[in-house]
Amino acid sequence: MSVPNRDEVEGKFEQAKGWVKDKAGEATGNRDLEAEGEVQNAEGKTQESWGKVKHGVGDAVDAVGDAVSDAGDRINKG
Repeated sequence: MSVPNRDEVEGKFEQAKGWVKDKAGEATGNRDLEAEGEVQNAEGKTQESWGKVKHGVGDAVDAVGDAVSDAGDRINKG
């Protein structure tokens, strides 16, 4: 497994902050804080998902590059 990218990490962090706000809002009866936390958590999930998409594309590009390199090596070896 490769290292997570910036969007994956920031998305997880936003989810954690949102979860804390959500639970704090629940505990104190502050519906605005609870709603803010739920929104922040959802935004974090979206950002993390976007990071995973970018990560997948990067992995696919690497795989294509490796395949091209391997094909070139086989051609050169004859």
